[in-house]
Amino acid sequence: MVGMACAHPPLANSPLAIRAFNMKARIKITLKNGVLDPQGKAIEGALASLGFSGVGDVRQGKYIEVDLNETDEAKAKAAVDKMCKDLLANTVIENYSYELVG
Repeated sequence: MVGMACAHPPLANSPLAIRAFNMKARIKITLKNGVLDPQGKAIEGALASLGFSGVGDVRQGKYIEVDLNETDEAKAKAAVDKMCKDLLANTVIENYSYELVG
């Protein structure tokens, strides 16, 4: 059956469904002060070996963007906080901050 089109549109919960996202969360995750950062030290050493002088302590982290299908800012903040606490950040050793745009 070559050339037949799908007769059914994607389900609402399907990843193929077209959704309108109202907000974007820009999440920054960093190690807490006092937590050893071996990747930051490696970056610091690499910068020095490339001739970048005057570079002090280097700390690395993560940046994550999440599109949200939400119009209520309070609900969006609650959702992002839960995402960070439940999955995105290890709150024992990491801090997180975010901004909502859109």
